[in-house]
Amino acid sequence: MQAPTYTWASLTDHRHDAQGDGAAAAQSSNQEALEAWNTVLFDKFHRFRHVLTEGFAPHGEVAMLRHGPRAGQRVLDVGCGFGDTSVALAGLVQSMGSVLAVDGAPRFIAQAKQEAQRAGLLNLEYKVADVQTAKIPGAFDLVFSRFGVMFFSNPVVAMRNLRATLEPDGRLCVVVWCAKTENAWAAVPEAIVRSLLPPPDEKAAPTCGPGPFSMADTSVVSQILTNAGYSNIAFERNDSLVRVGHHVNDAIEFALSLGPAGEVMRLAGEAAEKHRPQVETALREALKPFVTANGIEMPSSTWIVTAHA
Repeated sequence: MQAPTYTWASLTDHRHDAQGDGAAAAQSSNQEALEAWNTVLFDKFHRFRHVLTEGFAPHGEVAMLRHGPRAGQRVLDVGCGFGDTSVALAGLVQSMGSVLAVDGAPRFIAQAKQEAQRAGLLNLEYKVADVQTAKIPGAFDLVFSRFGVMFFSNPVVAMRNLRATLEPDGRLCVVVWCAKTENAWAAVPEAIVRSLLPPPDEKAAPTCGPGPFSMADTSVVSQILTNAGYSNIAFERNDSLVRVGHHVNDAIEFALSLGPAGEVMRLAGEAAEKHRPQVETALREALKPFVTANGIEMPSSTWIVTAHA
């Protein structure tokens, strides 16, 4: 079966259904999205891993510094991807604690598991699981996620399932992107691509679930978490420069492969290839102000969302 051609993006700041419906969601898996994450998106993420883990790492690091686990605690890491956050969490809980890291894409879990084994981490376990449909056994002190909870087709059910894994005094800490307009790494390339290409046929496009900016609206997220049974919901904004490439060409390839600009390029089809030279020239000029000794660094903003079970 040929894999659908997805990019990691949403063309709009799509909002989740904050009400949710348990019966409907019980039948609603993320199968189409999971297929994308395990095929095309895995390949793209692997290619740009240096951006998606190292480059975006500051946001997860700040969240762990402020709300991370204590030594001896049990942690569930959701949407763990390549597992870099899981390794960091395993270090924080030390040998007397434990971390279970889950992701819906087997290829991510397979790679993360290999790297954890090479590192000799005995308090870290990886499992393939779609937390929207799977019941995860265990009683955790903390559910943590860096950019791993924005893609559920029914986030209320997923977040309710996660709450069920927590101890009565357990905590939730997830990192999600603020609005696209607050994230130059996404907004600047998209604006350039849209200015040079014909409007895409967005309705005809397959999706990999709600996009990375789907939890940017604090009122929507508050309603999701409230309906899922959480209390003491709080939002802390974190602004940070993120490295989107080692050099300009690297950043251009990242922008045109993943994120909103990449989605516009994909939907444009032949027109995108026809205009690609002009797009790359415009992007090269737009990225000049962001060139640093460490690579291409652009402004970004996230919400660190916390709540109690």
